[in-house]
Amino acid sequence: MPEYFLDIEYNNHTYGIDEINFKEFECCTFNNCTFSASNFMDVTFIDCVFNDCIFSEGKINHVALRTVTFNRCEIKEVNFAMCNKLIFEVRFNDCILDFSKFYALKIKGTPFINCSLIAVDFMAADLTETLFDNCDLYRSEFAKAIANKANFKTSYNYTIDPKATKLKKAIFSVEGLKGLLYKHGIIVK
Repeated sequence: MPEYFLDIEYNNHTYGIDEINFKEFECCTFNNCTFSASNFMDVTFIDCVFNDCIFSEGKINHVALRTVTFNRCEIKEVNFAMCNKLIFEVRFNDCILDFSKFYALKIKGTPFINCSLIAVDFMAADLTETLFDNCDLYRSEFAKAIANKANFKTSYNYTIDPKATKLKKAIFSVEGLKGLLYKHGIIVK
């Protein structure tokens, strides 16, 4: 049975490889913590907030993220596809998620606000009603994704093939049209 922690604030801590394993955190806040060396075995976060934390290259296998908010976090090269899929609910504000993976995840309605999402793998993910607000999506991959009703209106640098991605009622700006037409060699000025 995992250790249980409720309503605790953690500040300026660097977690070792096994330090966070087999623990459940509920309503906890993590400020300026580093998780890059952690391997996250059987860890659950419920209604938790991470502020200014570093997860880059962390191995988040077997992690449950249930109503978790990341604010100003560095989360490069993290494979969210290996997370526990039961009640997977996250939100990202002002985060760097470059080279991370959401492959085949159901992340309906997830807000990505002011995030760097360079070369992120959204392939085969369910992005229905997901909000990409002012996000850099340079080289992110959306093949076989479901992005119906997703909002890309204020985001930029995306290239999405409408033939390979479901985009029914998705929202784009006029400036973003070139990212939908790139494959066809159409120039929008």
